[in-house]
Amino acid sequence: MLILAIDTALDACAAAILDSGTGTLIAQATQPMKRGHAEALMPLVAGVMRDAGLPFAALDRIAVTTGPGSFTGLRVGLSAARGIALAAEKPVVGLTTLSAYAAPVVSENDEHPIISAIDARHDQVYFQVVGGDGSSLVEPKVAPIGEALQASRFGAPYLVGNAARILAERWPSEAPPPVKVDAQAAPDIAWVAWLGAAVDPATAPARPFYLRPPDAKPASNQPARAPQAAATS
Repeated sequence: MLILAIDTALDACAAAILDSGTGTLIAQATQPMKRGHAEALMPLVAGVMRDAGLPFAALDRIAVTTGPGSFTGLRVGLSAARGIALAAEKPVVGLTTLSAYAAPVVSENDEHPIISAIDARHDQVYFQVVGGDGSSLVEPKVAPIGEALQASRFGAPYLVGNAARILAERWPSEAPPPVKVDAQAAPDIAWVAWLGAAVDPATAPARPFYLRPPDAKPASNQPARAPQAAATS
């Protein structure tokens, strides 16, 4: 299976093509960036496709990160993935950034719990906790850093994500210390591709994975929009 993976959720713009049958990452490219994903993504994807020597029609599936992350970045990646999938008549699947952070650690069958954490600002983090075998210990959520630190009850963890160092710096002194702190700015695009190959398209929709609403809200003095009738088929 040939997978085109796309990630624009956090501080990188990345794309890769995986041949899951041979276990080969055919091509990949990553550009660190905090903004400007909209301008960078399609040239990056075109370059990866060119390096792989493949037309879009040869792909079997498109995989894209769905969040948590930058609302603007997520929209860029999801729009591109859906557009490519529509044009190429291929399925598109969505993977969370938290699961993409945890995947390479789970693949090592480590005995330690894994805390994936993303900076949500305002002294909060998006986080989830899984066991070394991938079993869920804490479902994805947004919470104060203090609540995330309560995951110390599961034992010495592997901290991964762009908020890994934030958690490490405030880790409870009485708890077993983290076995590793892996402060990645964005998930490894290769693992986005591997997860994209593994999931069932029916259970991995390519839509934003929001754990809280956007910070931007309509002004309070704006007139309310009239409710719309539900669509019927």
